[in-house]
Amino acid sequence: MLFRKDIEPMCLYCARGVRLGDQSVGCRRCGVVPADYHCRAFRYDPMKRIPPRPVAPDPEKHAREEFSL
Repeated sequence: MLFRKDIEPMCLYCARGVRLGDQSVGCRRCGVVPADYHCRAFRYDPMKRIPPRPVAPDPEKHAREEFSL
């Protein structure tokens, strides 16, 4: 999931950006910009992206036998 090709470009995930808070990023090219902004110099850095947590299964929607060995 970290290396998907369809990740939307955002300065928050850019190798040239540094997170300054929840809503702003310090970019080497553009200065201080919003976290969801991106420019032509965007370079994806997978180590800056925090993937969404997986959804936990709901035991009420499944039969009890499905969870036993």
